[in-house]
Amino acid sequence: MSNQHFFATAALGLEPLLAAELIALGAAEVQEERAGVRFAGDLKIAYQACLWSRLASRVLLPLASFAAPDTEALYAGALTIDWSEQLAVTGTFAVDCALNRSQITHSQYAALKVKDAIVDQFRSRCGERPSVAVERPDLRVNLHILKDQATISLDLSGESLHRRGYRIDGVHAPLKENLAVAILLRGGWPEIAANGGALADPMCGSGTLPLEAGLIATDTAPGLLRDYFGFLGWKQFDEALWHELRAEALQRQRAGLERKLGPIVGYDGDSRAIKAAWEHARNAGLDKLIHFEKRQLREFGAPPGATAGLLVANPPYGERLGEESQLPPVYNLLGEKMASQCAGWKAAVITSNPQLGRAIGLRAGKINTLYNGALKCQLLQFELSADNRWQSLAEGAGRAVKKPLSPGAEMFANRLRKNLKKLGKWVKREQIDCYRLYDADLPEYAVAVDLYDDEVHLQEYRAPKGIDPQKAAQRLREVQDALPQVLEIAPDRVHLKIRQQQKGTRQYEKQARRGILKEVQEGNCRFLVNLTDYLDTGLFLDHRPTRQLVQELADGTRFLNLFAYTGTVTVHALIGGAQATTTVDMSRTYLEWAQKNIALNGFAPTRQELIQADCLTWLDDMQQQRAGAFDLIFLDPPTFSNSKSMEGTFDVQRDHVDLLRKTVNLLAPEGTLIFSNNLRNFKLDLENLPELQVENITRQTIPPDFERNPRIHNCWLIRRNSPRS
Repeated sequence: MSNQHFFATAALGLEPLLAAELIALGAAEVQEERAGVRFAGDLKIAYQACLWSRLASRVLLPLASFAAPDTEALYAGALTIDWSEQLAVTGTFAVDCALNRSQITHSQYAALKVKDAIVDQFRSRCGERPSVAVERPDLRVNLHILKDQATISLDLSGESLHRRGYRIDGVHAPLKENLAVAILLRGGWPEIAANGGALADPMCGSGTLPLEAGLIATDTAPGLLRDYFGFLGWKQFDEALWHELRAEALQRQRAGLERKLGPIVGYDGDSRAIKAAWEHARNAGLDKLIHFEKRQLREFGAPPGATAGLLVANPPYGERLGEESQLPPVYNLLGEKMASQCAGWKAAVITSNPQLGRAIGLRAGKINTLYNGALKCQLLQFELSADNRWQSLAEGAGRAVKKPLSPGAEMFANRLRKNLKKLGKWVKREQIDCYRLYDADLPEYAVAVDLYDDEVHLQEYRAPKGIDPQKAAQRLREVQDALPQVLEIAPDRVHLKIRQQQKGTRQYEKQARRGILKEVQEGNCRFLVNLTDYLDTGLFLDHRPTRQLVQELADGTRFLNLFAYTGTVTVHALIGGAQATTTVDMSRTYLEWAQKNIALNGFAPTRQELIQADCLTWLDDMQQQRAGAFDLIFLDPPTFSNSKSMEGTFDVQRDHVDLLRKTVNLLAPEGTLIFSNNLRNFKLDLENLPELQVENITRQTIPPDFERNPRIHNCWLIRRNSPRS
């Protein structure tokens, strides 16, 4: 088979590692996408990916891609594939289906239509038909429909590649094998193993982390134990090539098992888990290399003589009701053992609970985001050196060392605790990482406190001229003392800005030059924020409900985002099913940021229209060219602008009538405009806009974390009174 394009699926967070792995295997045109990696190569590369990839879930060979707005179009598209080239009439097959923002809403029915097309084609040509087999078919067909675009692929893996073949049926593993590999790679295990270092897992369960570490250390192909792949019954299967690749893998395994390796040990307090781990090791041929033993965490010790190594752990996350409060001592004990027993080692610990991670009592040098199924987790990586001193819970493990707070700071701290309790359930229900915790609730402490996951964006409002500067500085110090203690974070995770009335685009100007982007979650969207370089972070928190409204209205629309900033509203429109998006902003920096946000959510930025232009000039230029071109428009202009990139000045109060008329001209007859601005005393000039239906939705778009500041923004739904003649 000549050069082909393939797609390897993977869990979220594994894409960069998988891309590097495929490049090492010799793949070409490697390109990361959300939940997978595209690559090109010949059939040998595809077989090698199935045999050697430790990170991929499936390897797909796309056969056709076509529009499928309904099941009849899907059936017709499936018929265009010559199935006799893929499957013998005496063979068996199965069809899997995944739908994403599709007008076809029933995945089983969609799969059935593809199955019917395959069967009907064989019957019409041969008078016979292949059979359907759900378990281990000769050919597994993968159907994926995204926004009415269907892609039909062959699943060359046949079943998920995380199933190595050593696990006992019925033994539950809390950690999939490919996620375990990601932990090991991030922790530096390949280099540590090559240098003779040890590996220890003090909470190993049924042994997934030590077993995958053993496979890496012995250069054993993870697919070597499997007796089933999706290509084995494929009509174009190259048996000779496959046997050649397996023979090479067996030779590499034999050589790896003969190497002198450092000790690999796994301990657990559950005897049933240890029994399963030993059986898994025997199945994998690693029982002479890896040692498992029943041992409680308090009994943990590093293997004798091991001066360098990697400690890995997947402790419980506290997902069960009532469990979380019992776990900090467990994590703290783990940290104590890491510090006392593994000095000079590295460590990698995964958890979905940042508070528990801080209870380890050691400073994590690096944190990566990984997903254990749908659960967002942090992989904490540690250098276990003398400088990284362990703190007990009594000392304030994993947080800033507590010092007595002044009466004013304690008053501020109490308000923070009250707000945390008030907003806690709402934050968890809405699945948001970022929200406003405090906004000058106490007049003496005129600051805004915004949480961005485990970091704080602290904004000090400029004190009035009558306030003693020394007194204002003292109160700011009290705020900075209280925040780390209440939120249990290090002081360097609090980023301070001075907020004052801005002119023009000064709120977008750089405050620093670190360039560090942090990934955060907002419901079903993910965004990149910058907490250090600008006064604003790239995400306007008060617009959260407005963005959600755009998502709810976006299905099937042509969407326009004016004054788009970092494109977060465009992302919501795409998630909501917009069929096309146009994003306009004057700044190249923010359009590049918008591209990153779009890509982060699994959409190709190259398929979206991103325009660098002065929005006012662009509107003037588009009055005839794109009249009526958009079904949904989001318009959020600045209050005032005199940028050197635009002609003249813009004042939202003075100029909004002309702005709205020109924007509505681009709106389809039944379309909707969402108009928002941040001028507190803004008055919409309805008398000069008689042609518009206007609904004030400001109250509905103020989220719970901004209820104390209901004038944070204004917002209207705008439509035409009647269709244009």
